[in-house]
Parts: sequence; C-alpha cells; structure tokens
Amino acid sequence: MSGNNTFTASDGKIIHYLSWIPKTETRAVVQIVHGMAEHSARYEYFAKFLNKQGYSVYAEDLRGHGKTAGEEQELGYFADENGWFRAVEDVLELTGIVREKEPGKPVVLFGHSMGSFFARTLMILHPGSYDAVILSGTAADPGIPGKVGKIIAKNAVKKSGPRKRNKRLDHMSFGSYGKAFEPNRTKFDWLSRDPNQVDAYVDDPFCGFICTSKLFEDLLMGLGFINKKSNLIKMQKTTPILLVSGEMDPVGEFGKGVRKVYKSFRKLDFQDVTMELFKGSRHETLNETNRDEIGQIIEDWIRDKLQKIKLKAEAAR
Repeated sequence: MSGNNTFTASDGKIIHYLSWIPKTETRAVVQIVHGMAEHSARYEYFAKFLNKQGYSVYAEDLRGHGKTAGEEQELGYFADENGWFRAVEDVLELTGIVREKEPGKPVVLFGHSMGSFFARTLMILHPGSYDAVILSGTAADPGIPGKVGKIIAKNAVKKSGPRKRNKRLDHMSFGSYGKAFEPNRTKFDWLSRDPNQVDAYVDDPFCGFICTSKLFEDLLMGLGFINKKSNLIKMQKTTPILLVSGEMDPVGEFGKGVRKVYKSFRKLDFQDVTMELFKGSRHETLNETNRDEIGQIIEDWIRDKLQKIKLKAEAAR
C-alpha cells in the first residue's frame, strides 16, 4: 500500500512525501532521501521490493524538487538563506513523523547522491538519530574545483539573484560525466546502463532540470561541511554505515571518491563501515540492469545490522 502525504515543516513550508507500507507487520523503516534534480516517486520499485521483505518506506520530495516544489519556477531552489541546513532539517522532521507512525521500529536512512550528503550532514548534526545509514552514489571532497564553484555560485547570486538558473555551474558539475560513455545516446547516459531508465528520467519534467545559483552555493557549502575532519568526528562511530556505488559512477570518481569516503570513516575508527562497489554499474545503482541483485544485497545488509542491534538490545536488558 502506498500513499501521498504532506507535513508542515517548522518554518511553515508544506513538504510532500510518499509512504509504502507492507501488508504484513513492519519489521523496520527505511527513509529515503533522493538526489539532486529528481524526486521520491522514482524509488517506488525499490520501496515495493522492501515492502515484500517487511519494511515500511517513506520518502519526501525535498525543497525545490517534485511535488514540494510544485511549480517549474520553484525547481532547483531551497531558500534565500541557510537553504542546505533548512532542507536537511526537513528530513529529520519527517523522521519524527515516521517514528510516531511506526513506534519502536528501527529507522534506516538511505540517501542517494545529494541525499547521501544530507544523510552525512544529519550524522554530524544529530548523531545517533538513525539505527543505520546507507550512502548511495556518494562523493568525496571536490577540493579546489569545489571552492572555485562556490565562489562562482556566490558571485552569481549577488549579480543575478538566488533564483537564476546557472547553466555554467550545471555544465561544470555534470558536463563531463558523459565522456566515459561516448558515443552518448543522451546527456544522461551516465545514470544507468538501462536505456529505459535513462529515457524515463529524460521524459520526466521533475528530473534533469538546471538548478539555481543559490542551490549550487548551498550544495558546495554542504560538501565542504561533510568532509571536514572537525565535523566527521562528531558522528556516532557505532552507527552501521553502508556505502553503495557503481564502479562506473562519475559522481564517485569511478570508485575513487567512494573509497576516499570509506577510508575517512575507517581512519577515524568508525566501528561498522561496509563498502559495495558494483562492477559496470553507473550512478543510479537502484535503476541499473542488475537492480534486483543490488537491492537484495542492500536488504541483506539491513537485515544483518538490525539483527545485531536486536541482539545487543536484548543482551543489555
């Protein structure tokens, strides 16, 4: 069973979210945070797979995305000020609603791409808020290019306003992603090997749009925030973390960036970090040609971690 829902964020913004509830008793909850220039309905296949395994699934349309944006002019824009942390806080507020609806059930946070950056931000600001965290299609510190991009975004906001769509930064961020897959059929071939999934993305009016200068500024600030060592040490080191990515994902530098993130956690003695890099897979592993296999690997990991959490809780009684 699925449902369209809304909640009012603490600043009065109406946030749309989807829920998929299993027919059987809920074992645990998976809360999904989607990526940049997409929306939560794209995760229905994965959500229904999880339903069959006994999981409830919740996923919001982030600010500036999907039904939360509502209108084309609102796409790709968080807020005039403090947009990154405001949008991140929305995710935590939905978690509060989820815990009320599913009392006593473990909550696993699944963040894809920009959603994984949100998840990492929440792990810093609100350590221990989730029973386990899955980071899909994540990325490492962009370094100097990220700092340059942030300056460009900041200047563009001053010059043309926060809501102006920034084609230059869009090209700087995504323009090179297709090079590894030439000759390209579409400019989004880097998302998946499955042409049907790529076409569905291309044809979706809520996908692939160019974001505003302000969102790019927020995003690049957020990337800097989550990769700072002084922030990483604020995370709860006992939270189980799974990194999932395709070896042909340009966002994760074809595995190199994901390995950097993995090593940064291990270097700080995080107790339970797992990395799964899928050969041949591109950015959207959940929309890949082997998505059923990948979905099962993710569910196996969740099941294992929840069992260990349960045993630990029983031993503590």
